[in-house]
Amino acid sequence: MFIIELTYKVPTETIDANMNAHIDFLEKYYRSGHFLASGRKEPRDGGLIFAKAYNTKRLEEILSEDPLKQLDLADYRIIEFKATKKVKGWDEFVGEEG
Repeated sequence: MFIIELTYKVPTETIDANMNAHIDFLEKYYRSGHFLASGRKEPRDGGLIFAKAYNTKRLEEILSEDPLKQLDLADYRIIEFKATKKVKGWDEFVGEEG
């Protein structure tokens, strides 16, 4: 499992102008089962994505498709973690890629 922290490098107006493309990217990976949750940080200086992937390399491949990354509008920090305590349903979400 991974947490991806985005930190914006540009004003939010520039982020907003590219948000539809970013949302399309997110939707693609929700449909594929890679993303569990995402949203903005408060204060609004970036966002978080909760994801699963085989490994960091695969996750980096996925993130390379994000328009905010392609346009160098945000920095990305990838945090990998192993859940030792979890809610019911976690294993179904994580599946074989967890």
